[in-house]
Amino acid sequence: MAVQPVAPTYRTPSLFSPFTTLIAAESTRHGGVSSPPFASLNLGINTEDQVDNVNENRRRFFRDINADTFGFASSLQVHGTSVYLATEAGRVEGYDALITNQPGLLVGVTVADCVPILIYDHENQAVAAIHAGWRGTVAGIVTSTLTTMAQQFGTTGENCYGYVGTCIDTTAFEIGEEVAAQFAPDYLRINPNNQRVCADLKSANADLLRQFGIPPTQIAVSPFSTVLHNADYFSYRAEQGQTGRMLAVIGIRK
Repeated sequence: MAVQPVAPTYRTPSLFSPFTTLIAAESTRHGGVSSPPFASLNLGINTEDQVDNVNENRRRFFRDINADTFGFASSLQVHGTSVYLATEAGRVEGYDALITNQPGLLVGVTVADCVPILIYDHENQAVAAIHAGWRGTVAGIVTSTLTTMAQQFGTTGENCYGYVGTCIDTTAFEIGEEVAAQFAPDYLRINPNNQRVCADLKSANADLLRQFGIPPTQIAVSPFSTVLHNADYFSYRAEQGQTGRMLAVIGIRK
């Protein structure tokens, strides 16, 4: 009998693989202890899952990415554009992007359709984790984050590597007229099946990375979709709000 491959608990963007001092990862929904509808690697604190399950899932995830000795900084996300400079482990409120240049400290965001963006400034050894829903995307949270990194660390585009992570795909992200009016036409598509307007969050955020000056060869976009690949990723929209959350994290080894 053929042996079924074990589903990965996380994926590391190949963009970052040359950098041995860097840890960067996106979790999947596999390898945890949570029961449906949070099955199984739910890493979201603000869900109705049991706290013990989420804590165990986080322990497994950090162990699997070889970061169990790292501190972890995160925020209660509010779909805004505020950027938090993390200097130590802990959880704050009101920020959708975190930056740090502290070795041994991971920064991360939770997602389940919104876009996670990870940035590495190779020259100044600084990193960022960004949560961008449609509000954060049109408000330019990527630009806000990179501008803050420039102020804090001296970050410039040519020294950065940016990854636009797994999120809802264009064909599934249907939006109304009021939301569509806030996007540039280049990021709008028509679903041929129902003629509804959809937004391309990945392209919009990747363009913000380019506009800051990050070379296209130093930008990567996830090929995965939380909706089309719902067996591997949580999707708030596809699962009607009853689902878990993934983590996207990045940090520099001591």
